[in-house]
Order: sequence, then structure tokens, then C-alpha cells
Amino acid sequence: MGLLNRLFGKKETVRQREGNPDVYNASNDNDRMNWAMEKAKLTLHYFEACLANPKKDQHYFSIKARIEDNGKIEHIWLMEPSFDTDGNIFGVVGNEPIDVTNVRINEKIGITANEVSDWMIIENGRLIGGYTIRAIRDGISGAELANFDKSLGGMFIDEGEDYFPPNLDTPEGAILALENAYDEDNLDKAISCKDFHKEAEFMLKRTVKIELNEEIIASTSELLRLSYVKNMQEHGMPKFKDLKRAFSRQIISDDHCIITETCHYPDGGKSVQKFNTYKIENQWKVLGLED
Repeated sequence: MGLLNRLFGKKETVRQREGNPDVYNASNDNDRMNWAMEKAKLTLHYFEACLANPKKDQHYFSIKARIEDNGKIEHIWLMEPSFDTDGNIFGVVGNEPIDVTNVRINEKIGITANEVSDWMIIENGRLIGGYTIRAIRDGISGAELANFDKSLGGMFIDEGEDYFPPNLDTPEGAILALENAYDEDNLDKAISCKDFHKEAEFMLKRTVKIELNEEIIASTSELLRLSYVKNMQEHGMPKFKDLKRAFSRQIISDDHCIITETCHYPDGGKSVQKFNTYKIENQWKVLGLED
């Protein structure tokens, strides 16, 4: 439980407690922390699946819960997590609360999925999940970062590995759905993850100075589609099986995100690419790479 005490927090400071480990904090209202908590909810299905059937080298399963007490909010790690058939989550409070008094260390409590703010697994000494931990770490530097890493007790933090559902509900899921289609050599499925009309419009607005109309956009869209199909048929589809993938999100607007995908290869190699994604008719679609 000492590890959890070191990883709890809310504001970008370090709070020291006599006789207890330092508490590293990050503000709940900044974009980095909000995205971390959203990411945890979107990938909670993976944690539940691993908890039900752990891989050989997975351990230290824990859930971070949002606890509210008379207007005060604290995010607390729960040990020994379990799910019931309705999706409710139970666990033992793993660190001493600081701001709330309605739960106690070592007490077993229940929460809903909406109250999850993070989850973590340690796999071969490497952090899986732990999005708020990463958000805290990304906000510190120098001696504070060195002390934080030392407090991890040898746990390794890299870019991570994300497990968004491969569907068109999120920008990241759309990229994973496209890459799954590539692995299956399914051209029709790959095309369904893209939108050549929006890609043509986006490209033309960036590259030409003439006034655009629907005819120009439609003809460019068809050229992009034909070029895409020809390239896949002549050169084959790229493969992503067995790659570890992590994502970061840059929000341009409610309907436009630039997603950075970091791929880790089995041989230790790494690649980084940025995709433009757009939400079209309530589905996210993958456009071309961002320059």
C-alpha cells in the first residue's frame, strides 16, 4: 500500500505528512488530468477482462475511485478490486484519506463505473493504465520528477499501452478499427473507417487558394479513394498485430482531433505518427496523416 500512498493526489504540489510517504498531487480541473480520467473510463473494459483472466506476469490490480463527502472530493486507490454482474466495482481502500472522512483505510467499499477515475496493472514491472499517475508525472520535472520516480520502487513508466474499443465512438477507437481492418486484409472495412470527402475538403483548404465548391471536393474525394485502393491493392496493407499502441489527443474542435499514436514493436523499435480525425454524423473517421 505504500506505492498507492505515493501516487495519490489532486493539486500540482507535493504534500508531506509526518510519518507517512509524500503525496504527489495534480489538479483535477486541468486538461491533462481530465483527459487521464476520461481515458481510464474508456479503457476500463480491458482492466475488467484482465482481472477476470490475468496474464501470467500481471499483478497489483487496483482501481482509483472518486469519493465525495459533504462537498469535498478525493480520489482514492482501491485494492483487491472485483466486479459484480451489474458492473459495480468493489475494493479495499488502499491509502489513508486526507480530505474525506466517510471512508477509512482497509475498509471495503463499492462504487459505480462512473466513479472510476483510474485503473492500473503492473505487468513485468511496467505500468499499464495508471493514466492519472502519468498525468502527475508529466507535470513535474527536475528533482521532483527524480523523487517521484524513486518512489515508484522500480516500476517502469513508458508511453503506455491503450485499449480503446476498436470502433468509431472515439478518435482512438477509429484508428484501432482501421488498423484491425488492415490486419484482416479487409479493404471494405478499412474504407468504412475513413471519409475521403472530408479528407479532400481538409486537404484542399490547406493547399489551394481558389474558392472551393462541391464539385471540386467530390472529384478530389474520388481521386483520393481510388489512389488509396490502388495503393492497398499493389503494396498490401500495413500490419499492426502484436504492436503495443498508446495515444495522445490534441482537441482542435468538438469534431476535429489530432491523435498521436506511438507504436512499440516486438524488436524494441518505435514509431510515432499523427492522424487527423473528424466526427461525421456522430462517428469518428480517420483522415490522412498530420504534417
